[in-house]
Amino acid sequence: MNAPASSPDPPAAPDTGRVRGWPWAEVPFPLALVALGLFTVIEATQITVPGSTNGIGPRAFPYAIGALLVVTGVAVLVGLARGQRGEAETGEDVDVEVGTDWLRVAMLVGCLLALVVLIEPLGWPIAATVLFGGAAWTLGARPLWRPLLVGALIAVVTQIVFTQALGAYLPAGPFEGVAFFG
Repeated sequence: MNAPASSPDPPAAPDTGRVRGWPWAEVPFPLALVALGLFTVIEATQITVPGSTNGIGPRAFPYAIGALLVVTGVAVLVGLARGQRGEAETGEDVDVEVGTDWLRVAMLVGCLLALVVLIEPLGWPIAATVLFGGAAWTLGARPLWRPLLVGALIAVVTQIVFTQALGAYLPAGPFEGVAFFG
């Protein structure tokens, strides 16, 4: 008699993205979302509602954002507890062996600090041009005039949208009194 044919290897179980163990490295992000959401909801209770408010008051948006942050953070924590993990990034062409370019990081921080320092004396259009143009140039946009031009365009459009459409006035600096700038 012939020996029974050995059965082929059983098929491999499909990869469901579930992993055993608690992912401590992934926990701070959802906890920060929950904490930020709770902080937002608690601070929203301190907003004074004017008596002339009819309908949705000034607390509605912070309550909604805070609740969404809490729900999102809890959902991510539940997913982590069930073994769902983020997929490893494979799409970027990044050399993980290269260290952080601290000079570039410092230049980006400098652009942000320039906005903080310049917004009051020079106004939003000029300070935001420095921010947007400087950040784009720091990240590799060349020649310098191009990111500055695009930064100025973004700054002017946001100035006009905020003042004309939203009624929120940003500092205009030397453009104070110019039509559409506030």
